[in-house]
Amino acid sequence: MKAIRRFTVRTVLPEALGPLEELATNLRWSWHLPTRRLFEDISPELWEESGHDPIGLLGEIEPRRLQELASDTGFVGRARALVDDLHTYLTEPRWYQQNCSEDAPKAIGYFSPEFGIAAALPQYSGGLGILAGDHLKSASDLGVPIIGVGLFYRSGYFAQSISPDGWQQESYPVLDPDGLPLSVLRHPDGTAAQVALALPGGRALYARIWQVAVGRIRLLLLDTDIPENEDALRSVTDRLYGGGGEHRLLQELLLGIGGVRAIKLLTELTDAAAPEVFHTNEGHAGFLGLERISDLIGSGLSFTEALQVVRAGTVFTTHTPVPAGIDRFDAALIHEYFSTDLLPGVEIEDVLLLGAENYEGGTPNTFNMAVMGLRLGQRANGVSKLHGEVSRGMFGALWPGFDTPDVPITSVTNGVHAPTWTDPSLVALSSDRLGTPDTAAADWNSPMVSDSDLWNVRNGMRAQLVADARKRVSAAWAVQSPGVGDPVWLSQMLDPNVLTIGFARRVPTYKRLTLMLHDQERLRAILLSEQHPVQIVVAGKSHPADEEGKRLIQKLVEFSQDPDIRKRLVFLPNYDIGMAQLLYPGTDVWLNNPLRPLEACGTSGMKAALNGSLNLSILDGWWAEFYDEENGWAIPSADSAGDSAERDKLEANSMYDLIEHQIAPRFYDRNTDGVPVRWVEAIRHTLSTLSPELSADRMVREYVERLYLPAATAARAISADSYAPARSLAEWKTKVMAAWPHVSVTHVESGGVDAVPQVGDELHVRAHVNLAGLTADDVAVEVVFGRAREGDQLENVERVELTGTPGSVHAAQFNGTVQFTGTVPLARAGSFGYNVRVVPRHPLLASPAELGLIAVAS
Repeated sequence: MKAIRRFTVRTVLPEALGPLEELATNLRWSWHLPTRRLFEDISPELWEESGHDPIGLLGEIEPRRLQELASDTGFVGRARALVDDLHTYLTEPRWYQQNCSEDAPKAIGYFSPEFGIAAALPQYSGGLGILAGDHLKSASDLGVPIIGVGLFYRSGYFAQSISPDGWQQESYPVLDPDGLPLSVLRHPDGTAAQVALALPGGRALYARIWQVAVGRIRLLLLDTDIPENEDALRSVTDRLYGGGGEHRLLQELLLGIGGVRAIKLLTELTDAAAPEVFHTNEGHAGFLGLERISDLIGSGLSFTEALQVVRAGTVFTTHTPVPAGIDRFDAALIHEYFSTDLLPGVEIEDVLLLGAENYEGGTPNTFNMAVMGLRLGQRANGVSKLHGEVSRGMFGALWPGFDTPDVPITSVTNGVHAPTWTDPSLVALSSDRLGTPDTAAADWNSPMVSDSDLWNVRNGMRAQLVADARKRVSAAWAVQSPGVGDPVWLSQMLDPNVLTIGFARRVPTYKRLTLMLHDQERLRAILLSEQHPVQIVVAGKSHPADEEGKRLIQKLVEFSQDPDIRKRLVFLPNYDIGMAQLLYPGTDVWLNNPLRPLEACGTSGMKAALNGSLNLSILDGWWAEFYDEENGWAIPSADSAGDSAERDKLEANSMYDLIEHQIAPRFYDRNTDGVPVRWVEAIRHTLSTLSPELSADRMVREYVERLYLPAATAARAISADSYAPARSLAEWKTKVMAAWPHVSVTHVESGGVDAVPQVGDELHVRAHVNLAGLTADDVAVEVVFGRAREGDQLENVERVELTGTPGSVHAAQFNGTVQFTGTVPLARAGSFGYNVRVVPRHPLLASPAELGLIAVAS
């Protein structure tokens, strides 16, 4: 008989075991190995059954066992010591406190639609959420004072199973928050704090605020499944990325507007500092800027003045390299939802302009969340160097007239949280032989770690993956064939001594899950080679609405079910954090073959590399900047292929060639001790060179130094003297934009070089500029020069501001224009070209391109 209702009853622990409650409810346990070991020692069997969930574990322990533990002085002592260690971790100065000035922001708001922190809190779908979780963890380790904001999805993303014919099936288990490491934000009288959003038709959307302790970081998750909401609105936070356009809009309104209101409640009810900087992790949370504008309008600013303040303190990160990956809404729907009391003081026309695709190539009557994010954030970035280049091209129309390199979108390459993703066996080796559990800082070239030591650990990781894969396939078999024992072949599925390639990620078509199947007979020969056998472990989820992605999974599953193949290729259902923590370390080679340049970053290969796995990848995302010919292999991109089919063929054949002729022979080339010396050299090189660079600690430090601190400085500068600089900047922008259609470079003169210019000569430039009533202080006039290529396009561009003499500005009236002069040194031989441009200049601008205004000589 099935229960009609289900809920979680929390364990009442004996007083001596009180520390377990605090340890279980701070998610630091998810990356702190000693704490995980403590919970595992309570009951190794139940620890595995719980999916490594301390709260779930404690709920299953018999009272007699709890009394035994309470009487065990050794166990109680360990628990108390770990709580003391947690308290020290939560309060001691860390990198941020030790290295940033007292003027550094006391709090930073970090908004994301999903957070992947631990399998015990399934609030993620893929890379974006895992990245957000790693961001919080490293921020905690570094002491960066972030407040995370997201939504609490009662059914998370979805649980995946595979039907007998290979088709993905989705189910949505309902989560009970009482069984999760959550607490409700409450008023002093004990009532739950709530945020409310006005909706069309006089309705309102209410949400309670769950708090999650992620080490030193507080994460707020908004939940609409409360009695105050009508039935239809209780389901707003039912599923991650579920529902149609209006459902998604409601989620994003709640995340952005409701998230800012939740932070305000947090600062009123606790000692938490108010954020000075707001980081929008993708466009989903972009409405947070509008809520802040509304607050500032309530303080007496106009919309334009408030916009300057909000922009100064906002960082926007884009994660998608394709327009199809951006949330876009019908402008009429936006008009309907903002023609309410949702944002007091904010006019609907101003809202619509922020998200309008009113640029060349844009779609009329469309509201673009990424475009709004870029217009609301003075600082923006992509998530790898290549993705930064792609983003500057994709969004360049917002800054018409500027060359792509001048588009104000930088990049901070993603990183991964090493303590979360590094296998404990590698941590133990580093601790025992190299004296540090920090594998990213260890000296992996030290003779203290022998080749055999490293190879034995890698073999153990592979064996661990094989055992886990068999267990997962056995569990899936039991669901499909209840009452029937495991088939004989399952015990032979995968071999712990065979070269293992991993491939796991979301399954949109551009990631090309089935590229490996392009020539099935050749793949079969690779897998079943007697001399150099290979096995492949695959996992991944397709979005429930992506039928083509599901067909790709089905095609691969069908191939894997061939009796000869199934021992060498397996698809593992329900890819999640728990699976990933064994899959990444257990693979010898991590495969990634997206269509370049459609992979923004691709952090799965990073996690594998942290464990000594070598990468086999298209030069896309992070691999394009870190591949060095020693840490893996690059699959050549057939960018010039005639069509997609030809491209797939060429790239698949290159992949097969690399596996057959380079990867497999090197793996099986052993010395007398059975160690592949050349392979282990590559492992050492990978661990030594990539571990520090791929760390989320490096990533978060970059965000702090390059984006958060400058944003905080800008926010304080523009807010000084009761926002006087914001009012002045808004007035200045209005003046400049009104005048700019008439600003022009009317004439350019040059001289000072011989008939045959030589290196060392100086080119003297004089430009006459019509400033249309602006002053010379309002603009920067620059010579832009470099190598002139086909079509007179400039490469390797440099700029010199025109001045009368070095360090001084010379501007003189000349026939109604202003004259600017200066010199350009001819420092290199070869083709040379130059032009003159005029751009707005103001001390509160973060980039010359910020206003999207430029005048160029013609």
